[in-house]
Amino acid sequence: MNTSFALFVVLGFVAVVLLLEGLYVYWNDTKSPEVRRVGDRLRAISAGGQTEAGELKLLKQRLLSESPGFQNLLLRLPRARQLDQLMQQAGDANTVSHLLAISAMFGLAGLLVSLVLRFPWYTALAITLGLTALPLLNLVRKRNARLHKIEAQLPDAMDLMSRALRAGHAFPSSMAMVGSEAVDPIAAEFRITSDEIAFGVSVDAALNNLAARVPSPDMSYFVMAVIIQRETGGNLSELLGKLAELVRERFKLFAKVRALAAEGKLSAWILTGLPFCVAGAINILNPKYLSVLFTDPAGINVVYVALVMMALGIFFMWRIIDIKV
Repeated sequence: MNTSFALFVVLGFVAVVLLLEGLYVYWNDTKSPEVRRVGDRLRAISAGGQTEAGELKLLKQRLLSESPGFQNLLLRLPRARQLDQLMQQAGDANTVSHLLAISAMFGLAGLLVSLVLRFPWYTALAITLGLTALPLLNLVRKRNARLHKIEAQLPDAMDLMSRALRAGHAFPSSMAMVGSEAVDPIAAEFRITSDEIAFGVSVDAALNNLAARVPSPDMSYFVMAVIIQRETGGNLSELLGKLAELVRERFKLFAKVRALAAEGKLSAWILTGLPFCVAGAINILNPKYLSVLFTDPAGINVVYVALVMMALGIFFMWRIIDIKV
């Protein structure tokens, strides 16, 4: 009991420190005089003001934190840049420090609730870690949804580029046309690529940056096709038109496969949940019937073996119905 209380005190102290740091980072990222100064400068530029080339480069950089000290600390972390890339792919304009501050607040809330309700230490730890990871899980969900939307918009974007090239526009102009006439999120990605080319980045490097921001097979096909065509020559307009048709056919095939696999997925869900539902129903109707599985050592071993076998069965079952197109 004393050990548990001491552990809670230590966790509470750490949580309070993280909360204070998170509040400071949030204030520094959104309300500090430096942020207001940068915001005023950005509004002046967007209103038509002039700026130096070096300043343009600074405006294009993504900082991990507006706080210089926290920025240097995050630069030492090996996963900070990967987290920033994940935020880019999700279309999140906030900094990594902002995400970490939100995660710390969620974790602190879970810890305080656990302390108030006097949960066991392992339950409190699970709740705290789960709530801490919640913003990251939401970010992954937003990333997947955004990438799926970009994949659905890509054929129309390639058709627009193909028509622009046939009309006599250069490749960078066709990219800029997609950025101005298409719908977000794909328009935002093409605008970034078009701006990079306009600022002096080579076309190949800008396209590779696009593929890194949008890790999609279809976008990789588009980037590789354009780069190879620029090296070997050929009709880029015709190539983009055929590639757009190929992507559309792949989506049609994927829809057919998803419809055919729907029955298998329903069966997988039923087979996955049926043992737990039956065990729960039996435990409610006759609690003594299953009690031997949790009180007798042999019964506990049977439960462990059954869980391992069920996990393997679920894994292989979902691998079978997860058809890649």
